[in-house]
Amino acid sequence: MSIRRRQSARIRYLTGFVGRFLLAWGLSIAAAQAMPPIQHWQTANGARVYFVPAPELPMVDISVTFAAGSARDDGKFGLAGLTNALLDKGAAGLSADEIARRAEDLGAELATAAGRDMASASLRSLSDSEHLQPALELLRDIVSKPDFNRRDFERERHRIQVAIRQSEQSPGTVAGYRFYLATYGKHPYAMRPQGTEESLAELRLEDVKAFYARYYVARNAVVAITGDLDSKAAARAAEFVMSQLPAGEHAAALPPSPRLSQADEQRIFHPSTQTHVRLGEPGMHRGDPDYFPLYVGNHILGGAAMVSLLHKEVREKRGLSYGVGSYFLPMEQDGPFLISLQTRNDQVDEALAVAHDTLQEFIDNGPTEEELVAAKKNITGGFPLRIDSNAKINDYLNMIGFYNLPLDYLETFNGRVSAVTREQIMDAFQRRISPDRMVTVIVGGDS
Repeated sequence: MSIRRRQSARIRYLTGFVGRFLLAWGLSIAAAQAMPPIQHWQTANGARVYFVPAPELPMVDISVTFAAGSARDDGKFGLAGLTNALLDKGAAGLSADEIARRAEDLGAELATAAGRDMASASLRSLSDSEHLQPALELLRDIVSKPDFNRRDFERERHRIQVAIRQSEQSPGTVAGYRFYLATYGKHPYAMRPQGTEESLAELRLEDVKAFYARYYVARNAVVAITGDLDSKAAARAAEFVMSQLPAGEHAAALPPSPRLSQADEQRIFHPSTQTHVRLGEPGMHRGDPDYFPLYVGNHILGGAAMVSLLHKEVREKRGLSYGVGSYFLPMEQDGPFLISLQTRNDQVDEALAVAHDTLQEFIDNGPTEEELVAAKKNITGGFPLRIDSNAKINDYLNMIGFYNLPLDYLETFNGRVSAVTREQIMDAFQRRISPDRMVTVIVGGDS
């Protein structure tokens, strides 16, 4: 077996093992309330760093996240996503294939991602210096030295356009992005992060370079590190990765999400045997004072899968849906509260009416004490699964840093869930959620 294959096999083995090992570790630290405290500092050029040591396995997860999501497109829809996608398609003179080959030789994993609020580049590597240092060089290069050559630009733009065209075949995808358009109107959250075929066709390479120069700067970045490093080594890694970025300035705050005043329903024909329904409105943001009452309440309403009220009423009792649930998606500004269901074309109106009535009943009367106790036990009992790997912990670090949440967020999570009362849930839902002003998007086979 070649050295490269041996190294790749090693990282795959460790990646598989980490879940099993850290599940037990997560269970033990949750029970003991002894998760390592989050350490926080800034790099010399102003990037905010969040670090949790995890020496149990010889691995490191590191992500660099910028306030550079599609909400910053400024009418050039798809620009943020295209810019992020190009980071690892050529950097510091290396082609995409060369970057991928070097990462594979090191047994490392590189990834980029972009959504509405944020865009990121991330690395998973073995922690010994022989592997970690050259892996950090790759991460530094794709973050601070992307080539942005025209051939890569044209190829990646075309790839995204093809993906958008293919996504139109999925009624669920269509329902999702049409819901955002109808709900958010002219707000930056309205357009799907990928943009449209037409908007991508209008983008120019100069747009990508200007977007990168504005938003991919240190003061607009959060660095999250979890793994087999001490504080000094983590600080050196963060300084190294961010060292060649200008300080720049943090992105301006996004405008508040709209508050809907009346209901709106859209029925969109799609040649499918099943209909997808999205029902909701802007709900809450990260750090929202109503976060825990709304979160615990929604767990009972539709977030707890097979035991939620929506599942019982829509699917169990009446067999009206293949799948139904609800969730909040908090973002920098109020992200959506959303009920999602899938049903036969001839059952749409009945399924939607039951979902609507179940929601209204919950808003009017709240959960029973038995439902609340069961939800709290389910949420707090499942908490260890939220931190059972380096990658999951790192995702939390990124969220905490990006949205400026308290450093003790994870330590106090279960306590804040346990403190939620039935009265708080009713109060929060009655103030924040109203079926009478919600957007309903129905995509399916009956026009």
